[in-house]
Amino acid sequence: MPGKQAEVAKAKVQSQPMIAVRNVRASALWYQQLLAGDSLPEHEHRDFYDRIFCDDQLILQLHAWDEDNHPNLVNADAAPPGHGVLLWFEVSDFDSAVARANSLGALIIEEAHVNPRPEHREVWIRDPDGYVVVLAGPDAETGGQD
Repeated sequence: MPGKQAEVAKAKVQSQPMIAVRNVRASALWYQQLLAGDSLPEHEHRDFYDRIFCDDQLILQLHAWDEDNHPNLVNADAAPPGHGVLLWFEVSDFDSAVARANSLGALIIEEAHVNPRPEHREVWIRDPDGYVVVLAGPDAETGGQD
C-alpha cells in the first residue's frame, strides 16, 4: 500500500494531548514551571481548562475531571492516572529542566540517565496528579557516551 499513500496529499498533523487533572490552576502552574512555558491569558474557564505553550507551540491541554461531561474525563478514581501513557517532552535545556523538576519537589521515578538507543538523557517523574512525565534531551545528544 505504500504507493497509495504517495497519491494522498500529506496533511500537517500536530499532537495536542489533553489530560484530566484535579486542579487545573495548580497543574498549569506546575507544568509552566517545569517546562519554562506559558498558559492562556486569564479566562472565564480557567478552573476547568488551560493550555500550556512553549515557544508559542501548544504542547499540553489540561481539563478538570467531571466538567462538561466529556467522555473519558469523568470519574477520576476509575483507574490510575494515565495508566499506560507517558507524557514525554523533549527539552533543549535538560539540566535546567531536571533542576526545575527538583525545585518543584517532583517525585523522581527514574533518575537522570543516558538512554543508549536514542543516545539522549532522560529523567522520569510524576506530576501532582500522578501522571508519569519524561523529560528527555534531543536524540543523539550524548553521541554514544554514557
